[in-house]
Amino acid sequence: MTQKKALPALLLVLASAVAASASAAPSSATVDFSKGEQGWVGMQPADGNGGSGIDTSLGKDAPAYRTTMENFGIDWRNSSNAAFLGDYTKSRSVTLGLDVSAMSIQYFGQEVTRSLVVELRDYDNKPANLPYTSVWFDLGTLDASNSDWRHFSVTIDDTSSSLLPSGWGGYGAEDASGMPVLPGGRSFASVLSSVDEIVFTTLKPGYGYGFTNFDVAIDNVSITAVPEPSTYGMLLGGMGLLGFVARRRQRAGQA
Repeated sequence: MTQKKALPALLLVLASAVAASASAAPSSATVDFSKGEQGWVGMQPADGNGGSGIDTSLGKDAPAYRTTMENFGIDWRNSSNAAFLGDYTKSRSVTLGLDVSAMSIQYFGQEVTRSLVVELRDYDNKPANLPYTSVWFDLGTLDASNSDWRHFSVTIDDTSSSLLPSGWGGYGAEDASGMPVLPGGRSFASVLSSVDEIVFTTLKPGYGYGFTNFDVAIDNVSITAVPEPSTYGMLLGGMGLLGFVARRRQRAGQA
């Protein structure tokens, strides 16, 4: 192969390698629902009463995604927006957040509170008799007595941790008391390395709930991923090599 033919081929290989390394990790993004759901899906009742959808009358400087229905709990899921999925361990740290307005949460006609949980699910390495393995964090309490918009967030400071950080729980097996735990052979980092779905939910693992009437909206769902230094190095190194090859081609053309 001549130099002129080899250089474009090398450029293509390098560009593909750099793109592939970047796409496997989550990236920083915010969904404010001004451009649609962008992968977020809320619960829809089987009887057609209530449901989830974009409400243009709500939101912090933008439309919001609102769920109004009666159920044991409600959730908002995303299994298609690559920014929120993938190998979290390729990032040094990851922060997940959203704004929430709990307008009403009624149980037998009385306003009650509910936990808001973020759950990261791995469907590829699921345990026996359960659909997925996950790690989850209780972000705080939804309280309809204060329906103002509130921000909830959590930062994973060490994505390589094998142990569950403080406040985090696991799902995929049960301990002697029947509470959910990570199954044998799984760790916090191993679940983070294969996030197939992210869920914000009022259904805290291990707890039971009665039928409740919900009117809750979310907005500005965000992820902030800080790449590992090795990822920066790969990207910068690839860009530098591409620049070097381009300069070689330019000098060859001038010769």
